[in-house]
Amino acid sequence: MELAQSDTGNNPKSYSLNMFKDFVPMCVFSESNQGKFSLEGKVEHKFDMEPHSENFGQYGKLCRERTNKAMLKTRQVQIIDNDHGVLMRPLPGMVGLVPSGSKDKKKVTPAKGSDVKRTRRDRRELENIIFKLFERQPNWALKQLVLETDQPEQFLKEILNELCVYNKRGPHQGTHELKPEYKKSSEEMDTGS
Repeated sequence: MELAQSDTGNNPKSYSLNMFKDFVPMCVFSESNQGKFSLEGKVEHKFDMEPHSENFGQYGKLCRERTNKAMLKTRQVQIIDNDHGVLMRPLPGMVGLVPSGSKDKKKVTPAKGSDVKRTRRDRRELENIIFKLFERQPNWALKQLVLETDQPEQFLKEILNELCVYNKRGPHQGTHELKPEYKKSSEEMDTGS
């Protein structure tokens, strides 16, 4: 099979057309303007297009270009001056406004959590933060703890494995709670002060 178009770019121009009969048969339906469905036909053969062996290099290049194009992410941050300081206004893909003079600064973070780069805190400092969070509430989901501590998920998991029990069943399924030995020590600290 040859492609009729002359300006195909990196697309291979000649293909082998392979026919298969061993596949799950399908039917083609159509829907009218009144919402009625009707059977138009039955698909009995499957055809696959495969570039000829002399075009494999071209086809591989085309696939790599598609993959690279799909992986590109474009983000922009626009800085605007105002009387109270500088505001960072997020553009598409970003969340939140941050006045630079504000005491409770919140970081401008991308909408997707997986794109956020977090820096590790000192291990002792993070353990203390975790203990304080568990004083607020006894059970935490990993995502909540990542947001509260602003730590890399893998690093947080390592520490949680040492300090906490993961609930696989029951009413608190999918959450972490402090191991009993840490619960006692935190309760003793509360009563001792």
